Amino acid sequence: MMRNKVASVLMSFLLAVPLSAQDISQIAKSDPLIISGAIGTRNTYYHSSVGNGYRSPLSNMLFANLNISVYGMSLPFSFYYTNDNTSFNYPHLSFNISPTYKNWTGHFGRSNMAFSSYVMNMSFNGIGLEYKDKNMRFGGFYGQLRNAINDDPTDPHARTPQYKRMGWGFHAGYGRGGNFVDLYLLRAYDRPNSIDEGWQSLIRPQENLVVGLKGGVTPLKWLSFNANIATSAFTADRESDHIPDTKYERFDKIFDAKYSSNLRFAGDASMNVMLPFLHTSVFYRMIQPDYTSLGAYYMSNNYHALGVTAATTLFRRLSISGSFSGQADNLSKRQLYTTKGFVYAANVSLPLGQHVSLSAGYNGYLQTQGDGTARVNDTIQVRRAMDSFYFSPSFSAESDNFAHAVGLSASFAQNKDLNHFATHESDVRTIAGGINYVITVKPWETNFQAALNHQQSEGYQTKYISDILSLSTDRSFLREKNLNASATVSLCYNDVKHRQRTMSVGADVALSYILKQFHAFSLSAGLNKYNDVNFTTDDNNYDLTELSVGFNYTYTFSLLKITRKEKNESK
Repeated sequence: MMRNKVASVLMSFLLAVPLSAQDISQIAKSDPLIISGAIGTRNTYYHSSVGNGYRSPLSNMLFANLNISVYGMSLPFSFYYTNDNTSFNYPHLSFNISPTYKNWTGHFGRSNMAFSSYVMNMSFNGIGLEYKDKNMRFGGFYGQLRNAINDDPTDPHARTPQYKRMGWGFHAGYGRGGNFVDLYLLRAYDRPNSIDEGWQSLIRPQENLVVGLKGGVTPLKWLSFNANIATSAFTADRESDHIPDTKYERFDKIFDAKYSSNLRFAGDASMNVMLPFLHTSVFYRMIQPDYTSLGAYYMSNNYHALGVTAATTLFRRLSISGSFSGQADNLSKRQLYTTKGFVYAANVSLPLGQHVSLSAGYNGYLQTQGDGTARVNDTIQVRRAMDSFYFSPSFSAESDNFAHAVGLSASFAQNKDLNHFATHESDVRTIAGGINYVITVKPWETNFQAALNHQQSEGYQTKYISDILSLSTDRSFLREKNLNASATVSLCYNDVKHRQRTMSVGADVALSYILKQFHAFSLSAGLNKYNDVNFTTDDNNYDLTELSVGFNYTYTFSLLKITRKEKNESK
């Protein structure tokens, strides 16, 4: 029985091999056979002074990779085993081969095709074919979009079921650069009998037809327009009654309109201006309520947005950019309230010579709430603003023996409730600053780094302070620089006013070595100690020491190589 189980595992493993894309026209120029791979191990020891309840004290992993290349066709195998698994399982692998010949590309197995974001953004498991030259492109596919989840309905811990989803699609386009047009079509549907009957009364099978159009035009060198639109016919229950109407029946071959069907629109458009002194763009986006594409993992709907971005450079040094956009939901006018959001930002950067650079910026967000089917209550109305500022100068200098780099950072952020009746319990204000210094000692070929960061946050009757100091160094050794060593020491102090004060100290070292380009060794160790330093109490409720040690090894090899024999054309 054990032999049969192992054979089954190996067969499943072999059938699940991913094959990489290949250009068939290059087969005659490729080597007949190359077999290479890698084997290795990763091991970690962990110890905690409070026990190892949430982490295994010893973690071991073995892995093996084998790549067989036949006339340029790559067949990679991979396998791993870890002691964290309670039972032996062969790894889940997917099959994919995407051969190319001149302008043609085929897809077999788990593959992707470039579709409009409103139409499809997920992979499919099936077959497909694409053609692409300088101006023309088209392609199509048929396959499975997602697997069925069909746990026992009587199991109290059963996963949420889902139907097996199939789909086919087509795309065609012409043009390039700023002048192009592309058409997309997706037909997706659930298999009604792919889950247990006990689930079918709770979750209904769905189907979908999505048509998308994307295009761009550049009438002038400095002016361009782009648009991306889509229409989705979505049926929430594909087994609901058919609509007996002749204007829908003409589409029955690709989509059967039901009483649970709806037709929705999504799209965006932009105008772009690129002048020598100014780059700007204006965009508008709208996604109708309940817009759904079964070829997308997730898509927000029921909102529209309008925005503008701009960037310029003054005096050949000062770069300035900014953006502003507004968004509102409740397009259906069926929500209790309408939520509006405004996002705005500005950034500047200025290099001062070759050694000094300055950058600063502002980001803001304002959220407001208006009437919907109900009038807004002034006492509970949502009106909130979030603002943040940052300033970051940097300095660098270099001599024959040393290279210096200093970076400073300062920031301020606040999240404030603007409702006049608010208690301000959710308001938060944060101030942060830091300095980072790196020095490279060229004769030693060694880097030293020191960093100090401070953060202070204040909220309703709360105050939090954090200070972190870290020192690190790294260097490469030996003539081939194949021995690398690094070390880091850090100190962290946290203070929650009237609640807790903690201090943590950490040290990490790492060593790596490459032997003859085939053997790679690495050794690392880390020690962290946490202590309660609250002087107002005698009890040390927060005392923890952690130790971790890791060892990794990888061996890369080449088992066999049969090269192509070059023809002696000079003969």
